[in-house]
Amino acid sequence: MRNEELQNKARQLRQTIFKVICEGQGGHIAGCMSVVEILTVLYHRILRVDPKNPEEPNRDRFILSKGHASVAWYAILAQKGFIDEDELATYGQGGTRLGGHPDKLKLPGVEASTGALGHGLAFGMGMAVAGKMDGKNYHTYVLLGDGECQEGSVWEAAMFAPQHKLDNLTVIIDYNKLQALDRLDKIVGLEPLVDKWESFGWEVCEVNGHDVAELEETLSAVPFAANKPSLIVAHTVKGKGISFMENVPIWHYRLPNDEEMKIACEQLQIELK
Repeated sequence: MRNEELQNKARQLRQTIFKVICEGQGGHIAGCMSVVEILTVLYHRILRVDPKNPEEPNRDRFILSKGHASVAWYAILAQKGFIDEDELATYGQGGTRLGGHPDKLKLPGVEASTGALGHGLAFGMGMAVAGKMDGKNYHTYVLLGDGECQEGSVWEAAMFAPQHKLDNLTVIIDYNKLQALDRLDKIVGLEPLVDKWESFGWEVCEVNGHDVAELEETLSAVPFAANKPSLIVAHTVKGKGISFMENVPIWHYRLPNDEEMKIACEQLQIELK
């Protein structure tokens, strides 16, 4: 799949996310938009997963620790064939399997139920440790939100992984610099982020989180060092693709009004019902 095709998949993913959230009348549009290219490259280029055999023992593991971006995950799972695309229309409806946060017990391809922020990395470490103990060659990837990196549990896990030489573990931080109510640096800043993770024993690389070529090249290079876990700091834009949402904290929660809907649909080149 060429980079142009990946970019087209990412464009389609943004359209799907917006339609599903708006028609379902709930969700986190901006936080979903910042991870689009990351998910696109992971699922179309990197992860060794099979929608026809989602429990294959040697499959790679992926954990969306920032579970409030669940609609982005549902959309990519539909693109890959883990779920039927028609099921996306059930989001926000009674009896749906597609909750506000992903549920491992309901959906194929979901390795852990997430949404209580700060726990995804610990889940991923457990899977990585199990892989080492069982002699499996799968790789575990965890996508963290930058806001959840304020959680103490993340830093406990960050100490644990190098201690156990988990070079079969890669963490990607969606570093859009915003969280639910404001900018990170106005609440609890993370800088110097790279230095902190390196001091804990991780091998770190920074990328443009919206450049599919750069993401593919970087993710293909993990592990960055033998016997060390890998961390990718992906610099992203919250609300990417919708001009009035980009880098504006209020869009963590809000849904667009009628006028905003028209603008967003024009920019995303979609039609809503």
